[in-house]
Amino acid sequence: MLHTLAQGGEIRPARCPRGRIVDVTCLTRDGWALAGVDLALFRRLKRRRTIASRQGGPYRITRRGLDLVRSQVDNR
Repeated sequence: MLHTLAQGGEIRPARCPRGRIVDVTCLTRDGWALAGVDLALFRRLKRRRTIASRQGGPYRITRRGLDLVRSQVDNR
């Protein structure tokens, strides 16, 4: 998932009326939804500070997250 975010993807959370995050959707830079992303994975990435939201926008990869991503052939 971090590779998708490193290539320009984003995570869009769905919130309940109280404002808590109840579901997440990971989108590639082309707009396709990435399968296998659940709330537990989202919380783990957030706890490790590899993703962050700025000014209420979607969650994107942080500098720390980019440092943790190993380079692979399909990265641009």
